[in-house]
Amino acid sequence: MTDIPASAAGGGAMAQRKATAVRAVSLWNIANILTMVRLLLVPAFVFLMLADGGHDPAWRSFAWAAFSIAMITDLFDGELARRYDLVTDFGKIADPIADKAIMGAALICLSALSDLPWWVTGVILFREIGITLMRFWVIRHGVIPASRGGKMKTLTQGVAVGMYILVLTGPLATLRWWVMAAAVVLTVGTGLDYVRQALVLRRAGLAGERADER
Repeated sequence: MTDIPASAAGGGAMAQRKATAVRAVSLWNIANILTMVRLLLVPAFVFLMLADGGHDPAWRSFAWAAFSIAMITDLFDGELARRYDLVTDFGKIADPIADKAIMGAALICLSALSDLPWWVTGVILFREIGITLMRFWVIRHGVIPASRGGKMKTLTQGVAVGMYILVLTGPLATLRWWVMAAAVVLTVGTGLDYVRQALVLRRAGLAGERADER
């Protein structure tokens, strides 16, 4: 038996349902809209990148602008979703797809135009896709948080690819080579660190499951 009147209990349940309804996040929130914009920018970027043979400085500048907008939205949509409790199932799926799509499109276009060696594109895409699949592999044991190195990798990749998209000559062309080299080193280094974290997390999770079974 409870000392809470039935009417009060009913009111509390109703208030709880209302609170749940208030907390329901609309698909059309600012974080998801930014993610959708980034997805729509991918085909636009590819068109601009390959227009007029793919080597026209003007078209490449427009492609750089599209790529930059996509990277900027990537900085904001996740932060907005977490800060204002706008996390949705759509965002969880679409955000990483949008991230990989714009970066993958840029790398593949650059390699197809012979501006970037294919092995660089292969290393970066292999790491990005592999780490994403690995996160799903261990997700039942826990979440691998984004590390400071991973954030630095993303920033360096974005700057390096952006510099390759632009038609640069002279010292800037040499500088972009070094920035891309740093991006590749960070890509490989942080990828190996994520693998280590995933193995430790999975080992701990399996040990916990075995302990629960005893």
